[in-house]
Amino acid sequence: MSTMYESLMQSLTEEVNDIKKHGSSQGRRTVIEIRPVKTYTADEIKAIRAKTGTTQAVFAKCFGVSKKTVESWEEGVNIPSGPAARLLELLGQNALSVDHYMIAQ
Repeated sequence: MSTMYESLMQSLTEEVNDIKKHGSSQGRRTVIEIRPVKTYTADEIKAIRAKTGTTQAVFAKCFGVSKKTVESWEEGVNIPSGPAARLLELLGQNALSVDHYMIAQ
């Protein structure tokens, strides 16, 4: 049998033995906490877009949304959430650049 299989079987056997001996797993557990997604105001979104030097249309393409969506964010009608808010955070912190998404012509 493969070395990978043997290694997995040995690990599983050790885990089963630990559970039988101690009543629970003695394995290591890592807990990772993620910072909550920030809620952006219309003015913050406008400032981030202005910092990137892009139009609403180009900014929208970077996010994979319509220009109308970016307009509604900047007017405070809608609020970006989830992945869009994370991208705004990265752009705001200069950890990401819209240049990454642009194709030179």
